[in-house]
Amino acid sequence: MAEGERQSPPDSSEDIPPATQNFIIPKKEIHTVPDMGKWKRSQAYADYIGFILTLNEGVKGKKLTFEYKVSEAIEKLVTLLNTLDRWIDETPPVDQPSRFGNKAYRTWYAKLDEEAENLVATVVPTHLAAAVPEVAVYLKESVGNSTRIDYGTGHEAAFAAFLCCLCKIGVLRVDDQIAIVFKVFDRYLEVMRKLQKTYRMEPAGSQGVWGLDDFQFLPFIWGSSQLIDHPYLEPRHFVDEKAVNENHKDYMFLECILFITEMKTGPFAEHSNQLWNISAVPSWSKVNQGLIRMYKAECLEKFPVIQHFKFGSLLPIHPVTSC
Repeated sequence: MAEGERQSPPDSSEDIPPATQNFIIPKKEIHTVPDMGKWKRSQAYADYIGFILTLNEGVKGKKLTFEYKVSEAIEKLVTLLNTLDRWIDETPPVDQPSRFGNKAYRTWYAKLDEEAENLVATVVPTHLAAAVPEVAVYLKESVGNSTRIDYGTGHEAAFAAFLCCLCKIGVLRVDDQIAIVFKVFDRYLEVMRKLQKTYRMEPAGSQGVWGLDDFQFLPFIWGSSQLIDHPYLEPRHFVDEKAVNENHKDYMFLECILFITEMKTGPFAEHSNQLWNISAVPSWSKVNQGLIRMYKAECLEKFPVIQHFKFGSLLPIHPVTSC
């Protein structure tokens, strides 16, 4: 997309004039299973899924090494994530009897909890300073749970919501789409993998071998979109070690597969049965469509995930308003 090009983006990503916006601290609204209907009818759901699908379209057929515009806001977000990474180095795991859930994670998280608004303020221009407390909540929710020392797709969704909010207040723009996935989200994944490894975090609500992945979902969606119409890589190739090793730096999907094979032992078909089944699907576009359906069903329509989602003025619980 041409630099500086301004269009009204699909799915109302930045259609609220910030000057008239009353920002509020997001809070939980989905308290019981029947409340899930409110979520699925909400403006938040429509905007969130619209954001995911817009990015899915934006990265279609493109490698991670593809040349794209990198705005100042994108650079600032990467710097923010680099800070979180540095704090991991400064907070080594402690000796403890339990193998999983290293308590040093709580020290790391307390630092983020304290500094989140200051970090977000480095990304948001001063005339939008009123939005910082609302947006910072999603950043704090995106790195795992400090009580349980676990991480899962609900935390990943909070990071996507954080980015969606930055689009809605105009900090991120339409021509940042590719960089949002390839530069910011990819860096976020690296930091989350480091957290998971360093502090031996538990998977939140893992379905074991029957889930797609212990920790992530979105990089499989966007990563499969990257591979649509690839001249020679087919879904069957991602279970081939050689194909993964040769191409993982270009494709988010293969980066995910590489991380799984580093973290798990034994036959792939046994430890990652769902992915093994997906490798039999004939085309990447069918994989992509199937994963979007699965994401809605397994993540966005599951009460244990959505009960933790927070709603504010940017991602509101009220029903979709027709334009």
